[in-house]
Amino acid sequence: MLNRVERINGATIAASDGAIGSVKEFYFDDERWVIRYLVVDTGGWLSERKVLISPYAIRQPLAAAGAPIEVRLTREQVRLSPDIDTHQPVSRRHERDYAGYYAYPDYWGGVDLWAMGGYPILPPPEAALPGEPRHPPREEEAVAPEDVHLRSSEHVSGYDIEASDGSIGHVKDFIFDDESWAISYLLVDTRNWWPGGRKVLIATDWIDSIDWSQSRVCVKLSREQVKASPEYEEAMVIDRAYEQRLHEAFERRAYWD
Repeated sequence: MLNRVERINGATIAASDGAIGSVKEFYFDDERWVIRYLVVDTGGWLSERKVLISPYAIRQPLAAAGAPIEVRLTREQVRLSPDIDTHQPVSRRHERDYAGYYAYPDYWGGVDLWAMGGYPILPPPEAALPGEPRHPPREEEAVAPEDVHLRSSEHVSGYDIEASDGSIGHVKDFIFDDESWAISYLLVDTRNWWPGGRKVLIATDWIDSIDWSQSRVCVKLSREQVKASPEYEEAMVIDRAYEQRLHEAFERRAYWD
């Protein structure tokens, strides 16, 4: 099912033994456009510390808007998890520390969105021999300090969308598949370019390039195509009929064909 980031921002994260905190933002990787972590504000019980929660930990199906999101973790596991400064870029080295702590497989380097395929499914636990740790420490790998691929949904919200003939608006929200956690569309508010305009969806597959330093997303689409595209209403459910109309308006081949 396609969902909106904004609908679950602020949702309570519920561990097996109590609440952890509330969702503040999301980190997605800029190579595959997949949400990799929820950033959770733990409030007073961890001295205002923010922690990362991976989709690997989230119980499916995802709760409806306003309901707690349940995770396969305890408060103690979260308390002892590696510190990650969310004010700084999260590097691969930080991710390896995090994945090693929770015994999650690396998601990068393969052809699929996640280690076990298209969904964040964990492999069955390996049986440890007597006297052996269940999850032996990983060998240290050389990682360049600039090897950073995670972007904040909070920071990318507001980015300008630049079409072939000028700006068409700014990023308002992100539409994602709440099973694979892949971001399918950017929700674009056109009203700062088109007075009285509307909100439209732009598929992440249609993005040509992103200028992170200038906070700008470039797409090979035209303003006329945007005006002809179907309006997105925030209460609507995105079904295949709507997606068909959207792809036809932008003269793009349907991904499901």
